[in-house]
Amino acid sequence: MTRHGPIEAVSLPPGAQLGRYEGAGGYVDCFAVTLPGRFTQTAYIEAFYTTALFKLERLVLALLVARPSTDDEARRLAAGETEAFAAWTVEARGEDQILLCDFQGASRSWLMSAATEAATTLYFGTALVPRRKTGGLGFGFRVMVPFHRLYARALLRATARRLAAA
Repeated sequence: MTRHGPIEAVSLPPGAQLGRYEGAGGYVDCFAVTLPGRFTQTAYIEAFYTTALFKLERLVLALLVARPSTDDEARRLAAGETEAFAAWTVEARGEDQILLCDFQGASRSWLMSAATEAATTLYFGTALVPRRKTGGLGFGFRVMVPFHRLYARALLRATARRLAAA
């Protein structure tokens, strides 16, 4: 099985669609991992949203906010055949990245891939958008950030393993 490098917290790369949320009083993060070989953005999106770990999040969304989703819907999102998936809609999409907005407009999820001949770097980032009235994040969001950072790394690790095993 092909191995991947470490999951690292990094700055957003130039041209990242998530960059529009930096410096807006909210929270923005970016994690990256590099895998040997070439992987398409389509393969990355599909692998990310169909990992066993993300399927648990999909189950929670189905049960708590009535936003069910399937692996087929994840494949359709990856292929650019739909603009909605579970609790998200596509805010922006490019050849190498996708930016999704949650149904409440409170957060953004972003996936980007950068391939060379020998390797592919996968980026995963999140933005928590500040409340309009206060200009800052609510207490609940601030409390959840440390958990989110661990979860984000675990999601990227699971995705890297899934792609490497394919």
